[in-house]
Amino acid sequence: MKASLDSYTDGARLATDLVNTSARVRTAGDVLADPDALARFLAEHDLEPAALAGGRSPGHDDLEQVRQLREDVRAAIEPGTEEQGIADATALAARAAGTPGLHRDRAGRWQWHLTTSPQASLADELAVTIGMGLLGTLQALNHDRFRRCASPVCDGLFVDTSKSGRRRYCMPEVCGNRLNVANHRARQRAHASGGRGRG
Repeated sequence: MKASLDSYTDGARLATDLVNTSARVRTAGDVLADPDALARFLAEHDLEPAALAGGRSPGHDDLEQVRQLREDVRAAIEPGTEEQGIADATALAARAAGTPGLHRDRAGRWQWHLTTSPQASLADELAVTIGMGLLGTLQALNHDRFRRCASPVCDGLFVDTSKSGRRRYCMPEVCGNRLNVANHRARQRAHASGGRGRG
């Protein structure tokens, strides 16, 4: 598997999405409930790891290793010191790192990449991609882009690679909407109780 050295956003997005598959974040339970769910997660991110070559599907060992990786990635994103963030991201990138090189992207342009070692497990291949994404974010943006979800009812984390740097939620379509609905209901209750008090 090739981890890009030119574009950190895919690795940062993968880190965010992986961390937020956890039952710790999702009210409906662990998104990575079984090997088939892991296969869907990989497909959603257009990932074709070498560890799954020959049409091999993820197995239970792969699932457990990726779940452990999820905890390691959470620790790397957890707001702390910049130095610790760099150390954690470097450790992830080094798990199965092979050699750097150039390859052509879909548009035919040469791009830097890091090829994982042939013996790398699925989790280690993902770790390299995530580690490179986190290091790229740290270098191009800053450590303050590693954030906790602003929703008071969410334990999610995310890496904000947006241009404006104003992202507030780990899953904006979920957490942002939940908070908007909760605020709307609170206003309705306050309005209803205020209206009864004036009668």
